[in-house]
Amino acid sequence: MAGVITRDGPPPSDGRQGGPLIVTEDVDLLDDLLRLCAAAGARPEVRHGVPEHRGGWDAAPLVLVGDDAVDRVRGAVRRRGVVLVGRDPDDSGVWQRAVEIGADHVLVLPDGERWLVDRIADVAEGVGRPALTVGVIGGSGGAGASTLACALAVTAARTGRRTLLVDGDPLGGGLDVLLGGETADGLRWPAFAQSRGRVGGGALEESLPELHSLRVLSWDRGDTVVIPPEAMRAVIAAARRRGGAVIVDLPRRVDEGVAEALAQVDLGLMVVPPELRAVAGARRVAAAVGMVLRDLRVVVGRGGGPDGLGGFDAEEVARLLGLPLVGELPREAGLLAAQAGGMPPGGVVRGPLARFCTAFWERVPVDATGGGS
Repeated sequence: MAGVITRDGPPPSDGRQGGPLIVTEDVDLLDDLLRLCAAAGARPEVRHGVPEHRGGWDAAPLVLVGDDAVDRVRGAVRRRGVVLVGRDPDDSGVWQRAVEIGADHVLVLPDGERWLVDRIADVAEGVGRPALTVGVIGGSGGAGASTLACALAVTAARTGRRTLLVDGDPLGGGLDVLLGGETADGLRWPAFAQSRGRVGGGALEESLPELHSLRVLSWDRGDTVVIPPEAMRAVIAAARRRGGAVIVDLPRRVDEGVAEALAQVDLGLMVVPPELRAVAGARRVAAAVGMVLRDLRVVVGRGGGPDGLGGFDAEEVARLLGLPLVGELPREAGLLAAQAGGMPPGGVVRGPLARFCTAFWERVPVDATGGGS
């Protein structure tokens, strides 16, 4: 019998913060559940039966019922978010008791401890709808992927969305530099290199530099150039739990860490100049990315000709790659000079790049404020 057996999907959260309700008289089980709540940063309410005060059972974001307390909660109003917790993996009657109290999950300790800590932490953080996560990757070197990633983040934040920009390319020089914030206070990737298990979404957000109304997880100028896959998975998952929009700037090479990031990306944008060599290279990148990410689309960049165009039009590039076309990335005059003056990509509200990104977000809507508070 597995540590966690799910009868139904997890209940949706409405963003309320608070700890779970624990119903048990089993002292040893209570000690374990209190320990797990402490690990998740939650303060629970403990009762021997259904709370007498109005709304105590209904309002709790999560209810943990000890197997010893089934008789005492059997007549309670049915609700989502009830977990029946026991210790005996060979107890064949546990499913029947779970049905009797309307439990969503049956959990057996100690095997299910990690799942339960994550679930308790979710309700403690008030987790709602996960962030729409957009990955941006260059089909060839110098395609403009990092510029697009920054511009998407800047335009998302400008509309009031909770926005987090993740620099997934350790050799890119740091997106904080591109945003003019290389000296800003806050943690960079090396501080998270040893992360394992769950990273708190709120703690992550508050620890990062805030630039242009968005949070940025970038690289520093040190020697660390590798983030273990476990750390990448934990950090991206924490960023997503906060809701809003997460934009991840990714390298072309798909290693284990990049694969972990791609596994949590909802939509990928590959920037490809309309040139034969660039398209040929982009096909290899698309093949590698497509093994992990289902929804990959193409943004056609500017070519190297005197007019900024290459040998193909945008539709032809998309056809050759076999990918849906998002549009053509516009060239913005004076972009480098503006960045030198502290203006980030997409910072000019009426500029071509900002208009392109604004149109993208209008086609791919995101909850205006994100999850949480």
